[in-house]
Amino acid sequence: MLDAQMLSFVYASLMALAILLYAVLDGYDLGVGILLPTDNEHHADSMIASIGPFWDANETWLVLAVGLALIAFPAAHSMILQALYLPITVMLIGLIIRGVAFDFRAKAKIKRKSMWNKLFKIGSIISAFTQGYMLGLYVMSFEQSVLAFIFACLSGIGVVAAYALIGAAWLVLKTQDELQLKAIAWCQLATRMAFFGVMAVSAINPIINHSVYVRWFESEILLLLLPMPIVCLVMFVLLDRVLWKLKHQPSVGSWLPFLISCVIFILCFFGLLYSFYPYVVPGKLTIFEALAAPESLRFLFYGVVVVVPTILAYTAFSYRVFWGKVQPLSYY
Repeated sequence: MLDAQMLSFVYASLMALAILLYAVLDGYDLGVGILLPTDNEHHADSMIASIGPFWDANETWLVLAVGLALIAFPAAHSMILQALYLPITVMLIGLIIRGVAFDFRAKAKIKRKSMWNKLFKIGSIISAFTQGYMLGLYVMSFEQSVLAFIFACLSGIGVVAAYALIGAAWLVLKTQDELQLKAIAWCQLATRMAFFGVMAVSAINPIINHSVYVRWFESEILLLLLPMPIVCLVMFVLLDRVLWKLKHQPSVGSWLPFLISCVIFILCFFGLLYSFYPYVVPGKLTIFEALAAPESLRFLFYGVVVVVPTILAYTAFSYRVFWGKVQPLSYY
């Protein structure tokens, strides 16, 4: 029988897994939207085709993360929702614009298709920026100050760059010829932007959050933590070298940029996780304090045991079915 402490850890781990998978999977299709050209219809069609079979399913992980927060940590869910009500609304507007544009661009007349491409791009940028903005406010414990606003905006720009990075890496993997070469160039630029974004946030976060400084620099396991930022730095350098080689041999190892980008996302996510654990709302509420009634969570756990592996299974199956280079887009 799972006790309250174990239930806290289990549900927090599942919620963290859902957030990480959302950031990686929906991150790359948001990144493709951010990079979508508005002056080259053929390339835009190929980019849309590269995410077409996956993008709806990728958002499942966001729904799962929010659902787990609601049922397992209702007090934290309420506190976060109240603090982020406006940016969440803006993010949802961005996602709606994306969804509408994705479907309507397939049915629009040729002269209107460019408009829907622009709206898809705008919706992707809005969604990515607001997610980063909310992350910045979360890190600042929802503080209402000019400093918190500046940090949140910096975080928003960083997330846009990070999604552009993994989106470009996805295009390097899925496309060929001229578009693949463009994706390599986009990925090189996004790598540099994401690197400076990660470095800036990593430097500023311990300065503005004393608890984070203590967690990292006054820890007894500092030597065990040190490899994490070093490996992250090495991954950025390695990614830059791989992209440089791909410019000359684009058919060799085109999967590497996406893999390295995923590793960077995972390292950054676990760095953030370590900085604030066990708080589900930084400095205010731990996962143990926010936990719902253990009796209810024990009952719901049987459903979770079925649902989460099912989502993982159909996600893996869909990627297996649609693996390989993208084919020409067709709606007929």
